[in-house]
Order: sequence, then C-alpha cells, then structure tokens
Amino acid sequence: MITLNRETLTRRVSRFKVIIAFIFSFAIIFDMKLDLKYFREKLEAERVKIENELKTVGRVNPSNPNDWQAVPTDAEADSADRIEVAESIENFEENTAILKELEIQLNDVKMALKKIEDGTYGLCEGDGKPIPMKRLEANPAAKTCLEHAKSVKFEIN
Repeated sequence: MITLNRETLTRRVSRFKVIIAFIFSFAIIFDMKLDLKYFREKLEAERVKIENELKTVGRVNPSNPNDWQAVPTDAEADSADRIEVAESIENFEENTAILKELEIQLNDVKMALKKIEDGTYGLCEGDGKPIPMKRLEANPAAKTCLEHAKSVKFEIN
C-alpha cells in the first residue's frame, strides 16, 4: 500500500489539474470540426471584405493577378492646374499606402485559410503551441500567440 503525505498528494492533484486543463484547451481548439468551419466562414467573409476595400483604392495588376496596383482617385485632373495635379499625386500616394496594408491583411487571411486546409490552423508560428481561442476569435488570421506577436520585429522594406 502506498501512503502519501498531504503535501505530496496536493502536488499530484495540482499536476493532474494542469494536465487536464491542457488537454481540455487542446481539445477545444483542435478537435472541433465545427470550429474550423466557423473560422473558415469568418475568414472567407474577411477576404471578401478586404477585396472590396482594395477595389476602392486599386485594381488587380493585369500582368500578375495576385498583385494589386494603386489607382489615383482623380484621373481627370487638369495637368495645367498644379494644385489639382499635386492633390492627384497625394491621393495616389495615400491609395498606395492603404493598398499595401490591405494586401498584407489579404495575404494573412489567405494563409490562414491555407492552414485550415493543411491542418495547421491555430498553431503559433513562434513555438507551435495552440493560439488561445480568444485571440483567434478577435483575429482569425493570427499567426502567433500574443507573447510571440509582441516579440516580432518589423522589417522596413
């Protein structure tokens, strides 16, 4: 017969609770096919929304259908009027900046949809652990958990 003192028993119960919590959270994220369907639908809706926003500031590049080009908002600016030309150039630059951000978002959504198909959706790219459900709910295209999102260093192209 094995006898355990109160301290040892408390530690074992605590470990058991941690293991059960991990298994439960893992099951919530990865074992529910309905959740994947839900996130796929949410991502598809986001893809459509972003593509519609892209159409307001750009067009699909005819030589590369996976790329977008910014378009000026006022293509009929009188070239003799410097103010109108300057405003047209400024609008084009604004459209270019907006388009770049939207393209990044669109690519993130497309990558998340691919991960659903590959069976890797919801895994942090930093450490491979499950991304918390609350984070995926807030940002279905999330690539990392919050801990790794804070440590990502942005590179300027």
